[in-house]
Amino acid sequence: MRTSQPQTIYLKDYRVPVFLVDHVDLRFELFEEGARVHSVLSMRRNPDSDSADKSLELNGDTLTTLESLSLDGRVLAEDAYDDRVDRLVIHDVPDRFELGVVTWLEPQNNTRLEGLYQSSGMFCTQCEAEGFRCITYFPDRPDVMARFRTRIEADKASFPILLSNGNDVDKGDLENGRHFVTWEDPFPKPSYLFALVAGDLVEKRDSFHTMSGRDIDLRMYVEPRNAEKCDHAMDSLKRSMRWDEEVYGREYDLDIFMIVAVDDFNMGAMENKGLNIFNSSCVLASQETATDLAFQRIESIVAHEYFHNWSGNRVTCRDWFQLSLKEGFTVFRDSQFSADMGSPTVKRIEDATMLRTAQFAEDSGPMAHPVRPESYMEITNFYTLTIYEKGCEVVGMIHTLLGPDLFRKGSDLYFERHDGQAVTTDDFVRAMEDASGRDLSQFRLWYEQAGTPALTVQDEYDQAAGIYRLTIAQTIPDTPGQGNKKPQHIPFAVGLLGKGGESLPLKLNASDTDAPTDRVLELTEASHTFEFHDVPERPVPSLLRNFSAPVRVYYPWTRDQLVFLMSHDPDGFNRWDAGQRLAVDVINGLVGSAGSEAVDSGLTDAYRGLLTDTSLDQALVAKMLQLPSEAYLIELADKPNVPAIHQARETVLGHLATALRDDLLACYQRNTVEGRYEVTPEAVARRSLRNTALAWLLHTDDEEGRALAVSQFASADNMTDRMGALRALVNSGYDQERERTLKAFYEQWKDDPQVVEQWFAVQAGSSRTGGLPAIRELLAHPAFDWKNPNKIRSVVGVFAGQNLPAFHAEDGSGYRFLEEQVRRLDDSNPQIAARLVSPLTRWRKFAPVHGEQMKTALESIRDKSGLSRDVYEVVHKSLAGQ
Repeated sequence: MRTSQPQTIYLKDYRVPVFLVDHVDLRFELFEEGARVHSVLSMRRNPDSDSADKSLELNGDTLTTLESLSLDGRVLAEDAYDDRVDRLVIHDVPDRFELGVVTWLEPQNNTRLEGLYQSSGMFCTQCEAEGFRCITYFPDRPDVMARFRTRIEADKASFPILLSNGNDVDKGDLENGRHFVTWEDPFPKPSYLFALVAGDLVEKRDSFHTMSGRDIDLRMYVEPRNAEKCDHAMDSLKRSMRWDEEVYGREYDLDIFMIVAVDDFNMGAMENKGLNIFNSSCVLASQETATDLAFQRIESIVAHEYFHNWSGNRVTCRDWFQLSLKEGFTVFRDSQFSADMGSPTVKRIEDATMLRTAQFAEDSGPMAHPVRPESYMEITNFYTLTIYEKGCEVVGMIHTLLGPDLFRKGSDLYFERHDGQAVTTDDFVRAMEDASGRDLSQFRLWYEQAGTPALTVQDEYDQAAGIYRLTIAQTIPDTPGQGNKKPQHIPFAVGLLGKGGESLPLKLNASDTDAPTDRVLELTEASHTFEFHDVPERPVPSLLRNFSAPVRVYYPWTRDQLVFLMSHDPDGFNRWDAGQRLAVDVINGLVGSAGSEAVDSGLTDAYRGLLTDTSLDQALVAKMLQLPSEAYLIELADKPNVPAIHQARETVLGHLATALRDDLLACYQRNTVEGRYEVTPEAVARRSLRNTALAWLLHTDDEEGRALAVSQFASADNMTDRMGALRALVNSGYDQERERTLKAFYEQWKDDPQVVEQWFAVQAGSSRTGGLPAIRELLAHPAFDWKNPNKIRSVVGVFAGQNLPAFHAEDGSGYRFLEEQVRRLDDSNPQIAARLVSPLTRWRKFAPVHGEQMKTALESIRDKSGLSRDVYEVVHKSLAGQ
């Protein structure tokens, strides 16, 4: 058992850096057997620091060898500094000096994928959050911002492409077949934004003409086999650049913008200044290899990383507690962009689904933390849904409260006021206050308090007075380290519908003459009562329209009211939400039953109406036809019975598929997409509807559905339809077709790593094929690679996160399997191990038969010798008392 825990870092202990770095001069000598890094730091004492300490403390981590250390050109004797493994302390430095550091690294042996490492033979870096200290000794914190000049030297035949941040200012040949390129970044940046890539890559070029008339050189670098998969990402980049100019007034500031695709990458992508490094799965796409969802995801991620150029790079975070300053704001920006590029309603549904299924679970679990955490042990554990997605919602609520014009005024002020600075979430909110004149003091609690607010809504109708009253009470549950929370400022959008489906005016006082039919009510107290006047009949309330706040809403809708809202609510999000609530109610009514209870005919009629009404927004219909996921049903349940939830959902799906067979066949045929493949909202919706109908037909082992799936798989000209047919067959009872199509798919795409990851995932996530013996076979497959995070996620992550009946097997075998993989990965890639352990941390949510087995698995991980800081923090917090 580990006897000492990692150090906890607290926000309250923040102090400004004692020394600043004005300029960094780097020289990388890259060799097959390693890399030598020469660093010269121009440093000075920080005038804002009140420390009188004359010693300099630098961060270092897993550095193989410190070859030399000099101060103002003088080599330091060993007694002039202390090497403390993770820190280098140099005694008695002057107020202004140059520090020279030479380190030797072995990137080829770096399986953590932090700092400088090799992937598919190329050198690349990942420095966020604290990876630069794995390259050289440095004050590795985001509020130390410097200008970087980087010279890279390598063998020209093996590494013809040498890239770093900024603009290339010099290049040339060296002796022994080597060459160099020098890059200079004119903008100060923290070390986490440093990037380097060296490899044998294909360059794809384009250009962008900015609103001020400048031409930006756009470059993408990929391995030769991926040369034809760059067009979508390049087009997405140009759309992002134009959108940021038009919506936020932000123009790109360097002469060159570069993207590099890397196979081995712990994250999705990284916004390094001018040189974005992407996980290959998040940038490479073609009609033949990527699904519609992959195309949309790539567009969103490309936009996200580009938008960071201002919200993260030009204005960065003062410390890692402020991580959501850049991530929450940038996720909000990329969500706006994606909504503008496609269907705003569908985008809102996707965002809310992620929050309600996964982020709400995080909020109610042992790792619950505020959007601005108060403490952490390992910062990589706080790249969470709370920081990103909930942080996005917090920014979105400010947008809702201020309106688009004042929000834009606030963002302009924020960028103008803090350009080139490292700041805090409070600085962001203050800019919004100063630009709008609104007091957001109470709103700041969204950054300070963890947990998901629960809103209980009660109503009454006074027919004689024509008054309808809504009483809304808010509570925020206790979370680890936080209790007795204060009411938060919550924008709560509502509408009222009459019995004919018409929207009723929302008159908050009798004298209103031009009342709107949609209002945002502002909740600031523990309970509010709102009165609506001149309401002619008891209305059906439409609550939390467009998911105006990340909260849970409790109101006693009847099934008839939900069916009514599905058909009449003008708010597309709430129309979808009514369908989800109806389906949840029906499925939950069958949980634990013997199977004799009939499925409510109202649900069948509602889905038939969706399938047959071609006048509806088909993108919305495609979303509405997706039943609530098992993960969401489990999250809603108290002490969930996973097998019973799975069986109830299967029963409902089987009933719907049988009752709607003819409608499903008609929907399938009607939504055949002719002509050239396009990723337009209309085409995506039609393919989604078609593949949903096919999956439902195969769920009942319909023979005509089987024939359609086999035919679609053989004739598909795009990965969306090919994968749709494969997934339907994998989840059917047709064993021979399943094995035949899986084999054919792999034989065709075995040389494409990103497609093979999809092949792994469709099997690992299926309750038909994803039993533990099959999962272990996938881990032993020649295409599986323990060094590649994408492969690990596509098997181990998908099994634990999506194949819930197998993961929660009664005998605990799923938990022991995950324990085994986490222990193995902790030695090679602790970041990935810490993320994979997450499903076990919810052990308290489940009944004792499961909870104790999950706890035992966690204890086994805790007791592993040499447990990493990453995994230790997650396991320690999940086992600690709440």
